[in-house]
Amino acid sequence: MALRSRNWFGRKGKDGFIYRAWMKNQGIPDFEFDGKPIIGICNTWSELTPCNAHFRQLAESVKRGILEAGGFPVEFPVMSLGETLMKPTAMLYRNLASMDVEESIRANPIDGVVLLCGCDKTTPSLVMGACSVDIPTIVVSGGPMLTGKYKGKSIGTSDVWRFHDDVREGKLDESELRNIEASMCRSNGTCAVMGTASSMACMVEALGLSLPENAAIPAADSRRKVLAQLSGNRIVEMVREDVRLSDILTPKAFENAITVNAAIGGSTNFVIHLLAIAGRIGVSLDLEDFNRISANVPLIVNLQPSGKYFMEDLFYAGGLPAVLKELQNYLHVDCITVNGKTIGENFEGAENNDKDVIAEVINPFNNSTGLAILTGNLCENGAVIKPSAASDHLMKHKGKAVVFENIEDFKARIDSDELEVDEDSVLVLKNVGPKGYPGMPEVGNMGIPKKLLKQGVKDMVRISDGRMSGTAFGTVVLHVSPEAAVGGNFSVIQNGDVIILDIPNRSLTVDLSDEELNERKRKKEAQPLVADRGYVSLYVNNVQQAHLGADMDFLVGKSGDEVPRDSH
Repeated sequence: MALRSRNWFGRKGKDGFIYRAWMKNQGIPDFEFDGKPIIGICNTWSELTPCNAHFRQLAESVKRGILEAGGFPVEFPVMSLGETLMKPTAMLYRNLASMDVEESIRANPIDGVVLLCGCDKTTPSLVMGACSVDIPTIVVSGGPMLTGKYKGKSIGTSDVWRFHDDVREGKLDESELRNIEASMCRSNGTCAVMGTASSMACMVEALGLSLPENAAIPAADSRRKVLAQLSGNRIVEMVREDVRLSDILTPKAFENAITVNAAIGGSTNFVIHLLAIAGRIGVSLDLEDFNRISANVPLIVNLQPSGKYFMEDLFYAGGLPAVLKELQNYLHVDCITVNGKTIGENFEGAENNDKDVIAEVINPFNNSTGLAILTGNLCENGAVIKPSAASDHLMKHKGKAVVFENIEDFKARIDSDELEVDEDSVLVLKNVGPKGYPGMPEVGNMGIPKKLLKQGVKDMVRISDGRMSGTAFGTVVLHVSPEAAVGGNFSVIQNGDVIILDIPNRSLTVDLSDEELNERKRKKEAQPLVADRGYVSLYVNNVQQAHLGADMDFLVGKSGDEVPRDSH
């Protein structure tokens, strides 16, 4: 096949001279430009993204693999999204990072690309950007950190929410919390539980975008570097075979990913990211597809926050290939993957080494599925919940709303003894959606009011137009669409309104007539959106609602890899 990079390095005259000469100032000999596949290594390494801080070493392993296979590696940086440090939320910048990735790939002499991603938003942003260009692509995830250990107990990010409540109740002091900090994050890598980062790693493996076992190998395990080197080998072959993202990301591949996410108890953030990826590659996908596909899929992976164990345990139990083998009757096993084999061929030799970690389909760990989409007059375009992380006694619930108009209102009143709330109340948090915050932060798992914590209440129904961390748990309804900031029914919910949650019937309603809701909306004054200069203004004015993936409206669809004009 004709290499894309030849449009740069294969040129004669002035343009070819310039393209080659300035690359040669790095000590590159002439033969490296003579028809070798040029492979980009898209690196989200950053010391401000601790989950990805080991990616320099991982990139070296990828380079070895590329060189072995006869390609030439070129590493380039893109915006790195650190979930734990970025304000107001890394999600605000997912679409910006995807634009960085898309334009960096398209504008440069790259024939294929290896995406190095780990922390939550780095995976969807890199995949979204690459989809818009659609050249041969393979994903290498950074891997989960080792399981935390404190006083003989295994701990992970899901415990952060429990520790926080213990501090609020006075059961835990700040000095001990500091000791726990040092014990929890004890190696490179992403969260040790089935949070968003690991859910994204499972997503790309289920989609067929990575080599088998990519999802679960710990960051600190030498086999992570081996996989990176093998991925470098394979991307060169993919270029020669002209295997592109659009060849792999078929509708059936997306259905496989939805099935797997339900079975592993994956993050609710999976929904918003997969929708955005589908929009970029041109696959039709909507919220109802998630319900249709997830409904009868059993939860078979026993990991926090829905279960007991950690990503390290999942790897020892057989990793995602063992999960896929258990799910084979639910999957499209003929879907092609980046290694040229079908997903069925890839898991054929997998073994389940621990049925307490990976349960059998006929005897699932939890009969509640890992994902459900709710509809009703409280969420005209849908909402998301993780039944596997919810409380059984709240699966069907009716309660009066306790409304917080924004995050500042919530923080000011949630621990007040004067807050009129009881364990049957439904906490409602508005204006934390894509436009309203802006950026749709992970604040949906609102803390239980302190006065109820003291009474032993550990869970309540909570509803917001925001998101929550994939590490979080509870009976939490998220991604309400339309969000409050754009004036849907959710925007006019008031204290005392009766809300009915019916997870088995996938319903979320408020006991108000259409006439009452419309009259409230008619009287409601429009709230000005937070639209500062620059990117935030661009985001607020163009971001889509959660049920569409919260991508920018002008980024949906792909533009391809062609760049017809030269720069000289």
